[in-house]
Amino acid sequence: MFKRSETITTLEAQYVCVFSPEPEGGYTVTCPALPEIVTYGATLEQARYNAREAIELVLECYQEEGTSFPDSDIDPRTALQEVVAVKLSEI
Repeated sequence: MFKRSETITTLEAQYVCVFSPEPEGGYTVTCPALPEIVTYGATLEQARYNAREAIELVLECYQEEGTSFPDSDIDPRTALQEVVAVKLSEI
């Protein structure tokens, strides 16, 4: 019988990303916890996919470099984020 000599572990984390609509269409995505990440998607679905891929790649680089991962963001089911528009008086 084959026995595995190493343990496989999976780290699950979540990071808040900011999806900014672009005037020409699509979304630019940044991640405050991982400032290296700036990606784009022509649709929101593509932007989400690209963000996930970018986060995984950055964390893989962190792991190879021996850099610790930033703390996982709070549970999004308990946090609410939305854009709040305000009016500013002219200077």
